[in-house]
Amino acid sequence: MNQAREDINCDIVYSMGITGKGVGVAVLDTGVYLHEDFKDRVTAFADYVNHRTQPYDDNGHGTHISAIIGGSGVSSEGKYRGVAPGSSIISVKVLDHKGNGYASDVLAGLKWIREHKEEYGIRIVNISVGSLSRRDMTENSILVRGVNAAWDDGLVVVVAAGNHGPGRMTITTPGISRKVITVGCSDDHKEVDVMGSRMVDYSGRGPTLACVCKPDIVAPGSGIVSCCNEPGRYFSKSGTSMSTPLVSGAIALLLEKHPEMSNKDVKLRIRERAVDLGLPHNQQGWGKLDVARLLED
Repeated sequence: MNQAREDINCDIVYSMGITGKGVGVAVLDTGVYLHEDFKDRVTAFADYVNHRTQPYDDNGHGTHISAIIGGSGVSSEGKYRGVAPGSSIISVKVLDHKGNGYASDVLAGLKWIREHKEEYGIRIVNISVGSLSRRDMTENSILVRGVNAAWDDGLVVVVAAGNHGPGRMTITTPGISRKVITVGCSDDHKEVDVMGSRMVDYSGRGPTLACVCKPDIVAPGSGIVSCCNEPGRYFSKSGTSMSTPLVSGAIALLLEKHPEMSNKDVKLRIRERAVDLGLPHNQQGWGKLDVARLLED
């Protein structure tokens, strides 16, 4: 994640010896390929699509996300290293080979995470998944209720803002939840390929239909290089899906340093330490992630 690491000052953090060790991050996505950069840190796998028992990723998105959080960079001699290379990845496959899925599978995955959070040391849930369907855009939707239940169980839930901007009310569900930490892209002014389309100013903007200001925080999402679902290989992807695990990884570092923090404490710290970019609140939230600033005493 070379450019992203520079943008969020990860190299300063690594010199502090903080890697996210002991912190479990659950990733709801397309699964995970056991790339060399994970070694033995994929500690659990659940599959709600094809019901297989061994880790796999028939799309590549979930592997890319997981390595932004916790890839060691060993296959690139440290060039493409994740934010929290000591963290554990708990992969929950809820999306198919095309990156599509059902709300029911996301809910089942969230329930599994809640039931196994003590067993696998899960503190964070990364959801780079979202829906812009009108029926899902209310706070009473099943996806919002699902992430809220995970938050109420003490998990830090980090959700993508979606790639349907720049219009108002384009935050995808479940990112519209007022409880979770919703992540937008800080550099969507760059024209990039997102899901096969050339896009610019794509990051979802608030407010929500309930007039909740979103996103909460922004982080780089353009041209992020991370692990591919092939041996030793990397590839570049763009979108708020890539911004979200940068925040999840940063939170893993924070929770290694301060394991006593609650999810509410984490959200308040994110707010206090964000860097104001001078953009509208419904575009930047509280501002841009700065990992070194987040971890300062």
